[in-house]
Amino acid sequence: MKQVINCLTHDNPLINKKLKEVTLEEGNIIATELFQILNKRKDGIGLAANQVGIDAQVAVLNVTEPLVLINPKIIRKENEITYYEGCLSYPKKGVNTKRYETIEVISEGVEGSMIFSGVETNTEGKGSWEKNDDSDRSLRLLESVCVQHEIDHLNGIICMDRKIETTYKRDTKKIGRNEIVKLIENGHVVTEMKWKKAQKFIQSGDWELYDDWKRRQ
Repeated sequence: MKQVINCLTHDNPLINKKLKEVTLEEGNIIATELFQILNKRKDGIGLAANQVGIDAQVAVLNVTEPLVLINPKIIRKENEITYYEGCLSYPKKGVNTKRYETIEVISEGVEGSMIFSGVETNTEGKGSWEKNDDSDRSLRLLESVCVQHEIDHLNGIICMDRKIETTYKRDTKKIGRNEIVKLIENGHVVTEMKWKKAQKFIQSGDWELYDDWKRRQ
């Protein structure tokens, strides 16, 4: 069985190369091997063929359910976001990137297109027994980003190529390490915590100071 190539210690000539398109049959054979590698490692949710040295437009992921991508293309993307992500080929080298909350994808062997989205679902008309679970939204957003990450691999793009700086700067007075501040996530969840802890959440790109958010409204 092939292994994921650690690009920090070993050369991978395919990691920055646009991969070859393959037939549906070839793609499914490669996808089976990629899933076997992921299942054996147990430390990843997605894997592209070039990460294990195969020149083929094939990737797999397993976030909400197992998914195979063969010669995939993103045909629509909406709502640019910042997301913190890592890569099995570059262990412990996570970065903040620009991604999209919603994408539409076509792939070999799939009739029509697939839509991946982390947008908040409409809760109108839900019964009292139906829970509105924020963890479901986070999982769907993770899946959308993972699909974008893997399709990038198939086009020779790594997440470091999409790195953005998220260093937080303030023009107002300095905040004390133990001072309690309010944070807001994606404009709808407010929580309080000490500033020394809050900075990590702000740097992730999903959270910001409530006062700053409110000033923009």
